Amino acid sequence: MHLAAHFPGVNNSTVWADPRSKSQIDFSSFEHLARTAERGLFDFFFLAEGLRLREHKGRVHDLDVVGRPESLTVLNALTAVTERLGLAATVNATFNEPYELARRLATLDHLSGGRAAWNVVTSSDAFTGENFRRGGYLDRADRYTRAAEFVEVARKLWDSWTPDGIPRPFAHRGQHFDIAGEFTVPRSPQGHPVVIQAGDSDEGREFAAATADVVFSGRGSGGCPPGRHSTRHGSLEAGRSFYADVKRRMDKYGRTPDDLKIMPGVSVVLGDTAAEAQERATEIRRQQVSPQNAILALEQIWGTDLSSYDPDGPLPDSDPVADSAITQGRTRRGDTVAIAEKWRALSKEKGLSIRQTVIEVGGRQSFSGTAEAVATELDEFVQRDAADGFILVPHLTPGGLDEFVDRVVPLLQERGAFRTEYRGATLRSHLGLSEPEWRG
Repeated sequence: MHLAAHFPGVNNSTVWADPRSKSQIDFSSFEHLARTAERGLFDFFFLAEGLRLREHKGRVHDLDVVGRPESLTVLNALTAVTERLGLAATVNATFNEPYELARRLATLDHLSGGRAAWNVVTSSDAFTGENFRRGGYLDRADRYTRAAEFVEVARKLWDSWTPDGIPRPFAHRGQHFDIAGEFTVPRSPQGHPVVIQAGDSDEGREFAAATADVVFSGRGSGGCPPGRHSTRHGSLEAGRSFYADVKRRMDKYGRTPDDLKIMPGVSVVLGDTAAEAQERATEIRRQQVSPQNAILALEQIWGTDLSSYDPDGPLPDSDPVADSAITQGRTRRGDTVAIAEKWRALSKEKGLSIRQTVIEVGGRQSFSGTAEAVATELDEFVQRDAADGFILVPHLTPGGLDEFVDRVVPLLQERGAFRTEYRGATLRSHLGLSEPEWRG
């Protein structure tokens, strides 16, 4: 089993009102979570990215994290306080250039001794694009073609130095990039930094099968009550279906299933009994979905001001407004009319209020129960090919991982499901990935 830790950021589920939650900016918060992950022998530590403060109804709202430092800078600092833990940065392929980013990632890989990873994300958001000189944004159809070419160019740059330290000129001419020159950083200690991909569309799955080393699926599809486990796709069987679908696509790219690790993002809630864990999970979800947050979530689907609605009352009878721009900087979720119909049907079936409905449909996939029960369920997902491992997203920053490392990791080790020591120095060795063949 592979394990990683996510520092909550954009799309976060941190309960910031909890007195145990500390700063999302102070280095001590990043250091504590990273050191805990390394103490637990995790594969890597993962940082999200937000390139613009989100706005709702024309103002920056206070229900999301604002004020986050740049990921690669933080991870370079963490190389000084960690020894084996992989360090993964989310960096946007739409608003960066291959030479600059490849150089920054190669630098992190050298400073860390081969522990760098890049989570490749894209954007079709013109609102975010306003922050950049180029302005505008890419059409959705072009996002993955640019990202695929971006990764291809980055790998050419990393391969432009021979394994024995001789630099060679590079050149690339393609649809999105036309560059030539000489790269300044020698070949990475692990060949290339590990590439992570988080998309779940058909294009995203194809991109992952062709290009990625790790797939991270970040949010659940909803519908699981607090206190029960679910995968990114709602159930163990749906997780197995996603796993099989992505892995089967790899053969046409000359890759084997072992060349790609699928690691859904999950939350874990522990208790001394199953009932205590479920009670804690329910309370955490109520803290995450405040009355304000419930109305905000509803407005993002309905695309209109619903501030007059009672969070403890029924959902609107009206349909969502098409092409609404009530929320800027957050992608609106698909067919909002269909989503609204699904939410109303669920609310009617179970007698749920607005807030209860948002809690029901919006929960991150979770495992809750006693430490023994959680260890058993995590192991089952891996043994039954629903995942290769998990990226843990704690609800507290920075101490939300401590209980899992202290109580669950030893049980996984006793079962033979998780390592008892690091056996290599690089992130690729942790993940069981071979070093990429040099293609000079």
